[in-house]
Amino acid sequence: MTRRVVITADDLGREPGTTEVIADLLAEGQVSATTLITVSPEAEEAARRVGRLGVLPRLHLTLTSEGGLPRWRPLSAGASLADPDGTLTDDPFTLGARGEAADVLAEADAQLGWMRERGLPSVAADSHAGTLYGLHGRSWLGEGLEWCARHGLAFRLPRDAEPWFGGPLPAPYAEAHEKAVAHADALGVALPQTIATNRRGAADLGGYEQLREDYVRRLGALPEGTSELFLHPSREDAVRGPDGVVRVWETRLLRDPVWHAALQAEGIEVVGTWWA
Repeated sequence: MTRRVVITADDLGREPGTTEVIADLLAEGQVSATTLITVSPEAEEAARRVGRLGVLPRLHLTLTSEGGLPRWRPLSAGASLADPDGTLTDDPFTLGARGEAADVLAEADAQLGWMRERGLPSVAADSHAGTLYGLHGRSWLGEGLEWCARHGLAFRLPRDAEPWFGGPLPAPYAEAHEKAVAHADALGVALPQTIATNRRGAADLGGYEQLREDYVRRLGALPEGTSELFLHPSREDAVRGPDGVVRVWETRLLRDPVWHAALQAEGIEVVGTWWA
């Protein structure tokens, strides 16, 4: 076997600055995939922009808003997903406490339908902010995997969760994860070998070089098979605060010759999918 990695720029459509950066990175060949937030007002333009590049984004199933942006609205009428003003909460724990499976699946249908109506035949999905995984309260992994199987979708659930979580999963999560992977296999839902991303803020990292060092280390730790490395590149003026700094660093990383040299030195093949 060989080591392969999908390098994904998450959050296409989040807002115009992020869309611009991701489209440029795709045009330059710095990333091999992207995910689209369909509930964002920017989604239509983002889809058109990457469509001109011949790129088909996959569904970034989005059940929460994000702080620092005008709140998004669900595409369905799922009452348990929305605050009293009709917008999606920006707190995953609020969603985890009140979300109902029927509403989650109705919203998933609406978002997938949005993509397919626009000629974006998404063949995979993932969970924006990890809301399906049960890390913020209620888990919808079982229902989510069955939904993926009905629609012929792969899903971003790592077979080996340790590189993403940053260490061994606590016992309750480890048992749930093992059952979910077995359920996915039984349903025929394709999963990446592992997933990895930066989970630290600018203050904790200390600087760009530390971020780069961390990602290069992650490359070296990738197992055989096809994994996914996902980043959140953007411009600092598009994302205020410490998160904006890290997103700018990730944009810089993807263009850094040191990064590309590390990929070559590790002998890792960059691919567009983990399910082909």
